[in-house]
Amino acid sequence: MNLKFISSALVGLVFILGSFNEVKAQGEGVLVDEIICKIDSYVILKSELERAYLEFLSRGQYTPGDVKCNILQQLVIEKVLIAKAEIDSVVVSELEVESSLDGRINYILAQVGGSEESLIEAYGKTLEQIKEELRDDIRNQLISQRMRSTITEEVKVSPSEVKKFYNKISSEDLPYYSTEVTIGEIVKEPTVSKEERQKVINQLKDFKNLILSGQATFPELAKKHSQDPGSRANGGEYGWVKRGEFAPEYEAAAFTMDVGEISEPIETDFGMHIVQLLERRGNEYRSRHILVQPKFTESDFLRAEHYLDSIKTLIELDSVTFEYIAKEYSDDQITSSSGGFMLDPNGVARISVEDLEPSMFFTIDTMTVGTISEPIRYRDDQGKDLVRILFYKDKIKPHQANLNQDYQKIYAATLQNKKTIVMNEWYDGAKTEVFIDLDEDYRSCEILE
Repeated sequence: MNLKFISSALVGLVFILGSFNEVKAQGEGVLVDEIICKIDSYVILKSELERAYLEFLSRGQYTPGDVKCNILQQLVIEKVLIAKAEIDSVVVSELEVESSLDGRINYILAQVGGSEESLIEAYGKTLEQIKEELRDDIRNQLISQRMRSTITEEVKVSPSEVKKFYNKISSEDLPYYSTEVTIGEIVKEPTVSKEERQKVINQLKDFKNLILSGQATFPELAKKHSQDPGSRANGGEYGWVKRGEFAPEYEAAAFTMDVGEISEPIETDFGMHIVQLLERRGNEYRSRHILVQPKFTESDFLRAEHYLDSIKTLIELDSVTFEYIAKEYSDDQITSSSGGFMLDPNGVARISVEDLEPSMFFTIDTMTVGTISEPIRYRDDQGKDLVRILFYKDKIKPHQANLNQDYQKIYAATLQNKKTIVMNEWYDGAKTEVFIDLDEDYRSCEILE
């Protein structure tokens, strides 16, 4: 039974477990549990496997073989990756953990209405309690991802390998693609007015004066006014971090102040802050802050729309290319690196219309291929209000996969297949370097064979 690294879809499934569904399960109560596998100091619980199995079934996905064994195999592999990362000193920074954690928390909040009160009502737990429950899981997910990247970073495939891989697939097994589109975007984040910026600076200066005069404490004001969900509940404190993990402007303040000192308002990409240094030792420090984000006005949005409208005109006059402007000036860091184009999970600039967000789908539904939309206001996954223009570059009709139309996708599949072989070889060696004890009831899965 060949179960190793069965599918990227199942790997993705394992990554997202322990987040929203984990919190939900804990909020509803969990049955008596048992350990079904030990990997060094890490364990896999029966409840983990059952939740993963139910999640898989709810998605209506298909994979050959014994699904529950396949999922258990992936859970074991994830723990082996983490155990080996500890041996090989592969780590992730606290900033990476907190950033990913904030994204997960924002997603959970969005599911329950957006407020901490609705979260408590839904799950009986505070925001901080849920963060504490998720933090270690997210750290482990990031570590296992980094280990995978480290193991396969040198893997490459040639055009001849792509053709050979494609020719081995029978016509019955070739995937059938529904309608796909190539869409680019140039995003502009509105710039706050000088008046609003000064208003926030004055507010933060007032906070500082209240603290220095003894009328309020830093933690009190942070809990009440800070707009940083990652530290607000802790009175603005993140704990010990290393140099290089926070915004440069933030660290410049932290490393030039005396212990206990409070900075003047400083500006980073996240907003305006006042920072208090609590402790410092070498290249590590402990601090707390209050973050306030200036609010945009209607005039700010109108300026952003006028800016994008001017860019649209330049592109349509062939004075500059869409890709150049997107790379140099778009405020969306994810799409700007690909010339503004949205990529599928394999890095191909083609998206199934079924995967488009509703607002984008309805926009391009009124456009013709080759045109650029008027500036459109929208809100991103992090809750930011932004403006963008869309370039509807191409539309691909439903078809069966072929080398001419789908080379990049077949290339990605060939590369993934080769990476799977490398990971299989790595796992064969790694599982002999860590302690694995599998419950007798699951030996039939042949995970250790």
